[in-house]
Amino acid sequence: MQRYSWTNNRQPVVLAGLAGPYHPDGGLISEMVDVLAAPQHARTDASLRTLAAISTAHWVSHFHLMALPMLFPFLKEQLGVGYIELGFALTVFAVVSGLTQAPMGYLADHIGARKTLLMGLTLGGLALIMLGLHLSYPFLIASAVLLGLANSVYHPANYAILSAHMDAARMGRAFSVHTFAGFLGGAVTPAIVAALVTVTGGHGALIVAGAVGPLVALLLVVVGIPDASAADRKIDGVHAPQQSIVTPTLIVLTIFFMLLSLSSAGIGNFGLVALMSGYGASFSSANFALTAFLGSSAIGVLAGGLLADRTDRHGQVAAACFAVNAAIVLVIATVSLPSLLLTAAMASAGFLGGVIAPSRDMLVRNAAPAGAAGRAFGIVSTGFNLGGIVSPLLFGWIMDQNSPHWVFGASVVFMILTVLLALVTDRSPQERTSEDPDARLMQP
Repeated sequence: MQRYSWTNNRQPVVLAGLAGPYHPDGGLISEMVDVLAAPQHARTDASLRTLAAISTAHWVSHFHLMALPMLFPFLKEQLGVGYIELGFALTVFAVVSGLTQAPMGYLADHIGARKTLLMGLTLGGLALIMLGLHLSYPFLIASAVLLGLANSVYHPANYAILSAHMDAARMGRAFSVHTFAGFLGGAVTPAIVAALVTVTGGHGALIVAGAVGPLVALLLVVVGIPDASAADRKIDGVHAPQQSIVTPTLIVLTIFFMLLSLSSAGIGNFGLVALMSGYGASFSSANFALTAFLGSSAIGVLAGGLLADRTDRHGQVAAACFAVNAAIVLVIATVSLPSLLLTAAMASAGFLGGVIAPSRDMLVRNAAPAGAAGRAFGIVSTGFNLGGIVSPLLFGWIMDQNSPHWVFGASVVFMILTVLLALVTDRSPQERTSEDPDARLMQP
């Protein structure tokens, strides 16, 4: 007969009829729970690791996107060109990125999103390194082409991986963290580039900024991010039937993304000069109001992730937020607000604009055929690029007409159109499942 004494160490004891040790804190039950929970913990750790890695890549994309504009004073002096020539480089970037978004989505679905993402990170980094080593205007245009090509990779590849490997119950929050990382990358770029120029000079700043891309690509290889491709359509050894990727819903969502870009780009790019010239705001108060708009947008993205995980009606969320947003911006367009109220209104508008970002992404995920998330996000992200091409011309023309109030007024018009399209694209998973017998394959 075995004897065990009770101690503070809570040693296991043996009970007749049990195949294993019984523990005073839970015995076999505790042990069984641990065994059952282990795979779930492993999946959670893997998901968090994947989210952190993909969000880091998105940070790099916005960092590289802002690096060239932050170096315009250096480039203007070194190359002996005007701002028109420098602006043309950004136009080249936007056009290339817009034309290659959809093809990169197809590439991500066919050769794998992981390979596509690693190539994008490396190519974007090499483009800046090349410019730093061979500084000339032709190389600036070539760098803009390569940066545009690299930039077209991130949305299709990132969203394909997140859609395939994040917990469906936390998908909205995963999308919000991913988007927030991009916002953060753009926000810190001016300070980082300024520090690099001070320490290494303009050439060194280009080279160091570029080196971030390949280094993060190497980090993603070491971390071991998962892949996502058209092979995900294979379920239980059977390939799901092929579906057309160019659906009416995705076409509407592409227009939706373009309107989103137009509604925010005018305020982001021309809001400062509009407030100063049309509303009598000082530089400091206008700058503070715009900073509140941009900063609260990032906070709104995180809040929107929590909201997106608590509803299937993502279109209604986007419509409600933008309807209120339109009302706020209409007040800004028509009323000369005191500085404090102006800042509060701009902050509220930015916050609501950020809230809809995760719901926006969930609309695309829900509309994507199984195994085609890369292509779906590649197609709709083209709308962002179209907005990026049109908005500088449109809002620049508005300012040239001495109509600064219409910077906000035109944004209101685009917001109202966005509300209408958001309601059109609002289809719940249950509705999609009943309409499409293959829709179950899209469910995580």
